[in-house]
Amino acid sequence: MKSKRKVGNLLGLAVLGYLVREPMHPYELSRLMRAHGDDRSIKFTHGSLYMVFGQLAKAGFIVEHETSREGQRPERTVYALTEAGRAELKDWMRELVAEPRHEHPHFVAALSMIAALHPDEVVALLRDRLAGLRGQLDEAEAIVAGADAHPLFLVEEEYRIALLNAEVAFVRRFLARIDDWRPLWAGFHEGER
Repeated sequence: MKSKRKVGNLLGLAVLGYLVREPMHPYELSRLMRAHGDDRSIKFTHGSLYMVFGQLAKAGFIVEHETSREGQRPERTVYALTEAGRAELKDWMRELVAEPRHEHPHFVAALSMIAALHPDEVVALLRDRLAGLRGQLDEAEAIVAGADAHPLFLVEEEYRIALLNAEVAFVRRFLARIDDWRPLWAGFHEGER
C-alpha cells in the first residue's frame, strides 16, 4: 500500500500536469482547465485551486517563478514545477493508472439502502435516472463527435461514455427485477402509504 501523499487532492495532480507545460498563474491554469473540459473530471473552484497551489508549494512540488503587477491590480505570482513535482506527478499517475481503487460513488451508497424506499417510488426514480443518464450520454457523445482533437485527448470522455452505458444497462436490469422482489420489498413499507 502506498504511503500517504503530501498532497492527496486530485486537483493537485491536475496542477502538476498543467505546470509540466509551462509556469502559470493559478487563474490562468483555471481558465485552461475549464477551456479543456477538465472541470468535467476534476471538481474545483478558484478558492480550492489557490489552496492546492499553496499545498503543492509547501510540499516542494512547485515554486514561485515570478511575481508581477499590472497597474492597480494585485500582484500575480506565476508558479513552476520542481523536479520533485515532476517525479510526484509521474509516480501519482502510475499509481492511479495501475492500481484499481475502491471508490464510493453516491449511487452505490443509495443502492446499499434502497429498501428504505417503496419499490413503486424506486421505479419512478430509476426511470428519472435513466433520462438523466441519457442526457449525460448525449453530452459526452457530442463532445467526442464535435472535438477537433486526437482521440488521446478524449479518452476520459470515452471512459465516461463506457461507464454511463454500463450504468444504463444496470438500471434497466434492476428495473426488470423489481417486480420479482415487490411482494417482500413492499411488505417493509406496509402502513406507510
